[in-house]
Amino acid sequence: MTYATLTVEIEDSVALVTINRPEVRNAVSRQVLVDLQAALSLLRHDERVGAAVFTGAGERAFVAGADIAQLKTYTLHTALESEMQRVCDDIETFEKPTLAAVNGFALGGGCELAMACDIRIASDNARFGLPETNLAVLPGAGGTQRLARLVGTGRAIELILTGRTLDAAEAHRIGLVSEVVPLADLLDTARAIAQRILAKGPLAVRLAKLVVRSGMDADQRTGLVVERLAQALLYTSADKQEGATAFLEKRPPVFTGN
Repeated sequence: MTYATLTVEIEDSVALVTINRPEVRNAVSRQVLVDLQAALSLLRHDERVGAAVFTGAGERAFVAGADIAQLKTYTLHTALESEMQRVCDDIETFEKPTLAAVNGFALGGGCELAMACDIRIASDNARFGLPETNLAVLPGAGGTQRLARLVGTGRAIELILTGRTLDAAEAHRIGLVSEVVPLADLLDTARAIAQRILAKGPLAVRLAKLVVRSGMDADQRTGLVVERLAQALLYTSADKQEGATAFLEKRPPVFTGN
């Protein structure tokens, strides 16, 4: 399938989703949101795909925020429809692992999109920020919630209220990204991490992601119950048997997702 604002390439079970609007630093428009929703729907059911990597076209920007020309037209009803928030929710709850390969600017909606991914890798020229208060609005695609969960409440409030921009080193130091690499190595690093995940038991990966995500919205005791139930399901799987047998036989496991 072709998209107006995205390219999607599948190689070695990894889908590379590139937001392709370099003339406006890959800014998020309504069409970008439509295309992302369509791509996610297809990738969710594509058996060739085990993980997805999101990035931006060119070297200057991952996603440099919202399309300000469109922002001028937004109303109360636009916010209530919450298209961008829904897209970020879809990425966060995507059943397969997701990685953000952040090249250049990840501001506003771009930072929010990256935070919705499971893992964030940054190039050394990456810049992060939620500058919405400069425009008299706030981060409305999950930024107020996800940033606090990633870096802590106090740091999140400071970053949102000041709207300041972080370089890659500071983003790594506060836990916003897990790794910083040279720009030339960014996609290879993201693909390598995806392949490392794909080598694991697919049911275990899927349930581990689900348990962590659901536990963040519950008290610890409830999270532990969910963890126990997920483990009970995995103990009944053929992949668990294969993993243990392969370990004892000193050979690579052959997982089937069953």
